[in-house]
Parts: sequence; structure tokens; C-alpha cells
Amino acid sequence: MSRSVNPRAGTIALAATVLALAGCSQPPASRASAGEDAPVVLTTFTVLADIAANVAGEHASVESITKIGAEIHHYEPTPRDITKAVHADLILDNGLNLESWFAQFVEEVDVPHVVVSEGVEAMDIAEDTYAGKPNPHAWMSPLNVQVYVDNITAALSDLAPEHAADFAANGQAYKVELQAVHDELVTALAALPTNERALVTCEGAFSYLARDAGLTEQYIWAVNAELQATPQQIAAAIEFVDANEVPAVFCESTVSDKAMRQVVEATDAVFGGTLYVDSLSEAGGPVPTYLDLIRYDASTIIDGLTGRES
Repeated sequence: MSRSVNPRAGTIALAATVLALAGCSQPPASRASAGEDAPVVLTTFTVLADIAANVAGEHASVESITKIGAEIHHYEPTPRDITKAVHADLILDNGLNLESWFAQFVEEVDVPHVVVSEGVEAMDIAEDTYAGKPNPHAWMSPLNVQVYVDNITAALSDLAPEHAADFAANGQAYKVELQAVHDELVTALAALPTNERALVTCEGAFSYLARDAGLTEQYIWAVNAELQATPQQIAAAIEFVDANEVPAVFCESTVSDKAMRQVVEATDAVFGGTLYVDSLSEAGGPVPTYLDLIRYDASTIIDGLTGRES
């Protein structure tokens, strides 16, 4: 799969240094804790790690490069990250231009590499400098994640064929849960009046969810690439909220909601809450798993748009 990459000389040089030293370095501790023969599967962010872990079960140790709460789009890899990649048995990434930072060194690592979004019908970004490029947030559709699961199941079965039957069973069971979450989401949102069926967020990360649930999507910026929103972007969001009498607006957990608060101050809309996209929460938080994330976001959206208390 071809991907657009913006090279950073420093990162490439860092990768070369770590790769040169990899032969004499020790594997990450997680390999030992998972058992001598258990393969290590490395993903680029926590959402993918949870999805993969549901398929892997007890037959692999699944880790995320980025930590909980990290901003994914412009993450800066560390030497430790690259060492993890060198010693992994399988690397999974989302693709769709999400992890351009990872593509800078993964091609140089002699480890099987699978793009889990392969086969998903991508939606294009509609505006800004990214117009026409695929929206990378395909995992925000539980239907798309069923495709992810098939790709992960195949990759794990290639890696550890002796456990292929377990991977297939785990994947099928997880797909049943994904379908149930999708059905719950569509049923709940279908009860909203037409004028309330609009989802206004900071980033255009909800295109797939909005499509599946029959919501009109509006956002301040298309992709989280700017340090702050422009006055024109904020004005466009305000105009949309006013014109459609949108009752509530939202923002993602990994970005500042300052711009969206300006929309709230200029309209009759309320701030409906924080939504999760790029990262899970800690185990005791609101979205420790992907299924929790989708359910939490759906509940927050419904409560915000209907004026119900969470």
C-alpha cells in the first residue's frame, strides 16, 4: 500500500542508529513476561492494541507504541519505540495516512507488517489541504472494525498457525459484539428529531460514525494538523450551528476544546461533552476498551443532542 510520507531527517538518522545497535540490544521486557515462545504484536495506538488483543487472546502479547492520551497524527517516535519495532514479531498499523511518522522507519525493520484497514471503503476528507485524501479514522465505525478483525485474524494465523482456530473463534465472537454495538448506536440515534441529527466536533474524525448512524457531520478542522483553529474555521462552525439550531457540540479528548468553547459562546448550543477517538483511557477511566469507546461516544452524543443529563 502506498503512503504519503513527510521525511524527518532526525527521525531517519535515529532509526538507523537504533537498527545498527539492535543486534546487541536486549529484547523488550514484555517478550519475557509473555512467555518465551509467545509472539509480540506491536500496534501504533491503543485502540488497535485493544482490538488486536481481543483476537489474539492468550496466544500473543499485544503492545501499543503510543501511550494512553497521546495525539496520534504527529507523534514523534523515540529510540525505545524503534527498539520495540525491531524486536516485535508482527507490526499492525491503521494505514490511510494516519501514521506517516511510523512509515519513516517501519519499512527498514525486518518484521511482518500488516495494514489493518485494507479492504475498508475509505471516505475522503472534504476540505482543507487534505481534501481528497482518505479520512484515516475508519475505526470509528464498528462495521469497519469487523474488516480490521478479519485482517488481524489472518495476520496472527500466519504468524502462529498452530493457534489459527482460536484466532478465528476469537475474531468471530468479537465481530458479534461489534455488530451489536453498531445496532445499538443506530437504534438510539434514529430516535433523534431531524434537526438534532447533527454532529459538530473539533476534528473531522467522525465521518464514518456519522455515515453509519445517519448524522450530518460538521467540524472546525478536517484533520488535527494545526496548533489552533483559524477564525474562518470557527466562523463556519458557528454559522452551521446557528443555521441548523444544533443543540450541542463536542470535542475530542486529545485536543484542546478552546475553539469549540468559542462556538458555544457565540451560539445557543451547549458543550455536550468530550468524545474519544484516537486513544483509550486508563483501566479505571470511561473508555478502557474500544467497545467502551464507541458506547461512551454514542451515549455522550445522544445525551448532548437531546438535553439529557449523563
